[in-house]
Amino acid sequence: MFRSRKKQALTLIEIMIVIVLIGLIGSVIGYNMKGSLEEGRAFKTEKAIDQIHDILMLEVAKGDATIDEVVSNPDGFLAKSNLVKDPSKLLKDGWGKRFQIKSIDRGQDISVASDSFDQYRAKQKAKVKKG
Repeated sequence: MFRSRKKQALTLIEIMIVIVLIGLIGSVIGYNMKGSLEEGRAFKTEKAIDQIHDILMLEVAKGDATIDEVVSNPDGFLAKSNLVKDPSKLLKDGWGKRFQIKSIDRGQDISVASDSFDQYRAKQKAKVKKG
């Protein structure tokens, strides 16, 4: 019976070690996944910027509206284009914040921007400079 108690104590220690190792592995995976999630958000944002710009410029090219009119009501013009299923969803970046859409080059082009995306790119540039 004395032998049995030592074996149980050893088993408890083994279980505790395994739990600690699982926790460490889980935290490493979680940390790496966070970076992947940020990359995914950035990718989604980048593609949405291109898509919004192209669709709004197509609406201007149709001749029914000026750039200033399109910029003042992007939701309406995206819906009118029939190229977007849910304009309000497309008008949000990967972080869930609304894009800033404005007229540039004296009303000749449209700028689509995201503060969160700009911050992400700045962090990436800083990492590259450090590394």
